[in-house]
Amino acid sequence: MSTKQRLSASVDAELLAAAQRAVTEGRAENVSAWVNDALRLKTDHDRRLQALDEFLAAYEAEHGEITEEEMRDATRRARERAIIVRGRPDEYRPDEYRPTERGRGAA
Repeated sequence: MSTKQRLSASVDAELLAAAQRAVTEGRAENVSAWVNDALRLKTDHDRRLQALDEFLAAYEAEHGEITEEEMRDATRRARERAIIVRGRPDEYRPDEYRPTERGRGAA
């Protein structure tokens, strides 16, 4: 079992209100538990970003810097394979990429 330590912190009013709503709605045991979960999520997020940074640095050290063109090509290929599960294709802005029929989930 982990050791708990008391913390005194100033937080934005809307975040405290969200914590209190979570307790009222039964999504958190108390505000301390909600804050503890939030800190755990932030810690996990930061750890994953650090791992991604390290992976990208190692990849680029071996293969060279990833270019803007390579990122655009990868985005295009991913969008071509995507299946839209919400929204309608006509909701896209005119300047936005439009997926192919296959990308719209057509059989």
